Amino acid sequence: MKAVRAVLTVSLAGAALGAAPAAHAEPGDVVTDVRLSRTSVAVSSLNTVPVTVEVDAKFPGESPSQTLHAILDRVGGTGHLDDLYSAELTRYEGTTDNGKWRGVLKVPSTANGTFQVRYVMTTGDLYFETGDEPADVVNGPKLTVTGTNQPRITVKQLNAPSPVSKPYTFRWSVINDQTGKPYGTRIKVTLDQDTGCKFGGPTTVLTDTAGYVTRTYAAERTSVPLTCLTIPGSDPFPIAKGWANSPRRIPTVAASPARTSAPVGTKVAVNGNVAGSSNRCPVHLQRLYGASQWRTVNSGQVRDVSYRYTLTAQPAYKGNIPYRVLFPACHSLTAATSKSFTIRGT
Repeated sequence: MKAVRAVLTVSLAGAALGAAPAAHAEPGDVVTDVRLSRTSVAVSSLNTVPVTVEVDAKFPGESPSQTLHAILDRVGGTGHLDDLYSAELTRYEGTTDNGKWRGVLKVPSTANGTFQVRYVMTTGDLYFETGDEPADVVNGPKLTVTGTNQPRITVKQLNAPSPVSKPYTFRWSVINDQTGKPYGTRIKVTLDQDTGCKFGGPTTVLTDTAGYVTRTYAAERTSVPLTCLTIPGSDPFPIAKGWANSPRRIPTVAASPARTSAPVGTKVAVNGNVAGSSNRCPVHLQRLYGASQWRTVNSGQVRDVSYRYTLTAQPAYKGNIPYRVLFPACHSLTAATSKSFTIRGT
């Protein structure tokens, strides 16, 4: 039984963990009953309320020490979270072929709504995502959550736009979404990127009492990894999670003609790269008309992976002809131009 449920991204307004529904469990994996110690809970701010979960199930062939997780999906109401995962359920009776497991679901305020137990999966499958699917739960019990004073996570880039060759800085904020004010205490959070955002990293930091925490991230010559702030405490997933949009950055455009002189009408390749570029962003070769008017004479795209491009110049008359390459604003990158260069028509 392996997990195919994917943890999805969340909005900056709060933290939502989403998951695609499973199809069918492995042959022999059967959940016969699930029980919750409570049918409703009220949770405020950054707290969690424990609910005991008991699962009767058959997982033939699993290790005797195998632990499980129960998964609850939203079936009513609105809130930041679309599903909940229990902490590890340990076996207290029987065998893995036919046994009973028990553990705790730590319910955060960010749930707020009605959830139903829909799946059970092994702990290894949850953490390592080995590809098999959770076991379905038929008519699982429901839990109604009243969540108040939920955290709101926002983020602002302080040095926008920043050159791609320089670090960039985000200031994160955690406040009470109901009151619009800070909680008034220092809040434990984790700051991560990419895969570290799934569970929240092992290193935590504290906000100030106004809910702010500032982090400077290393310069990225290519695309920037996904960046997040998580509020731990729900085990195994965070109470809340916020994502930063890609930082606004100023790319560096390099351009070099294959020839510095060519007969009039001859095609000359202009090669270069855009440091920090997203794949397939446009680039334009421009020629100087008169004293100050640049006009596009050829266009192309930045190539995947290499972030390079090739454009074509074609001298229109005899003499020195100034050119440059324009990278227009694309995604989170600002417009930028290369240094001008000259091709002499002969």
